[in-house]
Amino acid sequence: MSQIKPADIRNFAIVGHQSCGKTMLAEAMLRTTGKISRLGSIEAGTTASDYHVSEKNRQISVHATVLQSTWLDRKLNIIDTPGYLDFISEALGALRVGDFALVVVDAAAGPEIGTDQVWSYAGRYELPKMIVVNGADQEHVNFDEVLAALRERFGRTVFPVTLPADPGPGFHRVVDVLRQNECVYASDGSGHFEEQPLEGSAAERVGQLHGELIEFVAEADDSLLERYFDQGSLSEEEMRQGIHAAVQNEYLIPVFVTSATSNVGVARLLDFIAKYGSTPVDRKDVPAHDDDGNETVIRLDDPDPACYVFKTISEPHVGELSFFRMYSGSVRHGMDLHNSDRNMTERLGQIFSMHGHERVAASEIGPGDIGAAVKLRDTHTGNTLCSTRRHVNLPSVEYPRPNIQGALKLKSQGDEDRLAEGLATLHEEDPTFLYRNDAETHQTVLAGQGELHLAILLERLKRRFNVHADLIEPRIPFRETIKAPADSKYRHKKQSGGAGQFAEVWMRIEPLSRDSGVEFTNSLVGQNVDRVFVPSVEKGVRAACTEGILAGYRVVDLKVDFYDGKMHPVDSKDIAFQIAGKSAFREAFMQAKPCLLEPIYNVTIRAPEECMGDVMGDISSRRGKIIGMDTEDGVQVIRAQIPQMQLYRYSTALRSLTGGRGLHTEELSHYEEMQSDLQEKVIAAAKEPQLAAKA
Repeated sequence: MSQIKPADIRNFAIVGHQSCGKTMLAEAMLRTTGKISRLGSIEAGTTASDYHVSEKNRQISVHATVLQSTWLDRKLNIIDTPGYLDFISEALGALRVGDFALVVVDAAAGPEIGTDQVWSYAGRYELPKMIVVNGADQEHVNFDEVLAALRERFGRTVFPVTLPADPGPGFHRVVDVLRQNECVYASDGSGHFEEQPLEGSAAERVGQLHGELIEFVAEADDSLLERYFDQGSLSEEEMRQGIHAAVQNEYLIPVFVTSATSNVGVARLLDFIAKYGSTPVDRKDVPAHDDDGNETVIRLDDPDPACYVFKTISEPHVGELSFFRMYSGSVRHGMDLHNSDRNMTERLGQIFSMHGHERVAASEIGPGDIGAAVKLRDTHTGNTLCSTRRHVNLPSVEYPRPNIQGALKLKSQGDEDRLAEGLATLHEEDPTFLYRNDAETHQTVLAGQGELHLAILLERLKRRFNVHADLIEPRIPFRETIKAPADSKYRHKKQSGGAGQFAEVWMRIEPLSRDSGVEFTNSLVGQNVDRVFVPSVEKGVRAACTEGILAGYRVVDLKVDFYDGKMHPVDSKDIAFQIAGKSAFREAFMQAKPCLLEPIYNVTIRAPEECMGDVMGDISSRRGKIIGMDTEDGVQVIRAQIPQMQLYRYSTALRSLTGGRGLHTEELSHYEEMQSDLQEKVIAAAKEPQLAAKA
């Protein structure tokens, strides 16, 4: 098969808020282009893109899926992405390698918080956008209201290229502003339509809109604008030539209306994409860095290959694959490539064009195209593969910070090795999933984008790695400190028939400012204690600080001064002074008004204005303090500080308060003293296992 010209490729990500119909829109595109013979169903689990077990079971998209077809002699690389923000990494990867974003909006609900998020991410990559108002066959659809909301959020260049003639149940007629006619769609889901002329008020309205469209197009090109002023209009040919540039520069953000489930309006959308949609040629110069970190440019017509790995996956039905987008050159089976992120060489095995779970062997993947390789030895999501002759590095995706944590509790011992392998693999596939082995709390802590995100990761651990585990609330890493100075004198003496142990330690402690750690000093004078035992006392003190005294949490923010003591010429030794130092410290600590410190997090919340009262009330109920409020992109932003112990599953609570439209991020700010009643509860809970063991 001859290599496809970059100008004939359309790479685009279908993005939007959850449940707006992205997967069915992709399905309708495949049906219209003849790639599939009938529309699949999400309920039946028969769509081309939702083929994973978790997707079929939950009837939602979890993974970004690459689909391919052709329309008007153009190759379409369609990337269907999840709408749930728990899986935002999939949408980010797709947008990173797309040439434009197809933003889907529910015709009944209008733009939602997820719409704003993907719009912002597409803007980050400077991608042109097209909007699809999908589901015009639902009850209570008001297209004009949705269009007004879109213009209010995204600007006056949002413009309807198609309109619904009969919105609501039975919707099958679409008004085409570009052609100034009406398309009547077949009821068999084939996507076929017949054109008929407009009459009356509909013709007048479309004529007016057509004139406005000409103005939008003229504004995008100086030469066309000059002709427009000279002629008072543009010819159809001139206008069609200018539409592409208008879309690229966002002088025109076209809006289409569809019903994906009945395949109405999709054919005209495909026509527009094939004729005017962005191509790799429109982004032919891509910024990158060389080995020395200097800025450089990768050009589409460069002979040396350079590609970006935007997704890795390992599933039984697809195998181990790395998905990549070519930005220059071509790759073939057996080629050696340089991984510039890891500074090592990879040899390509088999390469494929992907369509859902179907792998089509390819002899070559050329510039601007998307392909997949059998999982590479040490290449991961976000890596750049390039020529061994010219080393370049493409900028990788910046993923959002996790907003939910859970501690892993294994159901059976002996799964530790499989667990380690599974967690590492899942992190490679999904960079927004993080994990750590917390040495302080002795727990494996998972962090992700939401409760659903972590639940599906647990399912994958079980299914793929045979690791059975539950998620529990992570232990909060409280701290212990003091509020007053104190001192102690502790003698350790042990005589057991053999060599004895003797050490006496005199110690003072005093509080320090926050984040000072533990400062150990000695002010010994005279010969009461040999200086060789100072490190032994310090070792004992630091052991006590690590183990904790009040409730088993790390001790911080105090100064320890070992100022005197006694020793025995025979029985004094390292272990004796360790024990004495530890015990002296514990005694002094308990006399120095000990208290617990709790971690406080900076929390940034984005929520609709009508939910602000509920959100702020909830913050107060969590002992939170509101630091500031602002408005960004029409959404209210609250900045608050909330104790960590009040944040477990907060993302779920916030989504419940806001009807799924609220988002938040959290980051550790500082530690502060815990109020006494809560402190007593935490200390009592910490002592329960010890009391139970004694009983």
